[in-house]
Amino acid sequence: MNKQYDVVIIGAGAAGMMCAIEAGKRGRKVLLVDHARKIGEKIRISGGGRCNFTNINTNPSKFISSNPSYMISALSKYTYKDFTKLIDSHKIKFHEKKLGQLFCDESAQQIIDMLHFECAAVNADLLSDTSVLSVEKKDDNFQINTTTIKYLCTSLVIATGGLSIPKIGASKFGYEIAKQFGLNIIETLPALVPLTFSEDLLKKCKELSGLSVEASVSFNQTLFEEGMLFTHRGLSGPSILQISSYWKLGQGVKINLAPHEDIIDYLQNKKVATPKQEIVSILSEVIPKRLAAMFCEESKVFGRIADLPNKLLNDLSKKINNWNVKPTGTEGYRTAEVTIGGVDTNNLSSKTMMAKNVDGLYFIGEVVDVTGHLGGYNFQWAWASGFVAGQYA
Repeated sequence: MNKQYDVVIIGAGAAGMMCAIEAGKRGRKVLLVDHARKIGEKIRISGGGRCNFTNINTNPSKFISSNPSYMISALSKYTYKDFTKLIDSHKIKFHEKKLGQLFCDESAQQIIDMLHFECAAVNADLLSDTSVLSVEKKDDNFQINTTTIKYLCTSLVIATGGLSIPKIGASKFGYEIAKQFGLNIIETLPALVPLTFSEDLLKKCKELSGLSVEASVSFNQTLFEEGMLFTHRGLSGPSILQISSYWKLGQGVKINLAPHEDIIDYLQNKKVATPKQEIVSILSEVIPKRLAAMFCEESKVFGRIADLPNKLLNDLSKKINNWNVKPTGTEGYRTAEVTIGGVDTNNLSSKTMMAKNVDGLYFIGEVVDVTGHLGGYNFQWAWASGFVAGQYA
């Protein structure tokens, strides 16, 4: 049995639903297909269950791609203000947290419900718990083969996401379709993911587990200054997640544990002002006491600051302001928030999201080689790329 649609969208996440809404507004007959039973799981679990749905600081510099200008067009056509206008129309209350992040006041489920409502309003059909077995191009139609029915359409949109968080259904399906139709795939890796370390550093992290500090973390010329968390598995927190998108295996990362204090100057001043004060006590005024104790023990620096030679203080200061660590890897796709890499943007139109070599075939959202920083940027890419494709599919 064959069933004809104008547009079939494989993947009913953020980008897929946005595309369905926009295509439906144009009077297109739309089908959304997803292999998951529950639609929008990545939306539901994001932002601690409150969904960090966009960021007011969205601009192309907040994204990583082998083609850095690719996302400019889509992001300008559908901005964070456009999405908040949609949110407002559904009377969903939200608030701004630090660094321009916008979250629902109540629940991420409100975003999912809103998208479901908008899809229904344009008569888009939604088929969950349905696996696509294969896709073929037959003359002017794409044929989407499922276990029961063959769906035909003139426009096919791939919105299947990346490889991150496999427990909620991530798969390589989108990349396989791209390869099938002759598109290139930029190497995929886990991004926005905790880093892992050798046993020696891991032992220290375990001892400091649960400790949170504001830290400046850098790799080459890229730097993030946000929270960092010591865990029993290594280092995590926003600054580590951010740098993980840039870090290369086999190379080191620099961490400044007191980004607003030049430690050597601070210690020299203390040596004059409070010469009898213990070094651990002095450092505890700048960094957490447990961390101060660890660095003092590691550097064999103890006692009153007046009794400590400047060379020891200088070495200790460098470890705090310029702590060099060498990750052994990451926690992988299991805990990665997104996937870096994906469908090569050089093979796609930035104006329409359509493949340059296959009329009617579109790729949107995380499956594309566009990866945002932490803080709502990846959702904004999903909304923007879905919106744009929806104008043409």
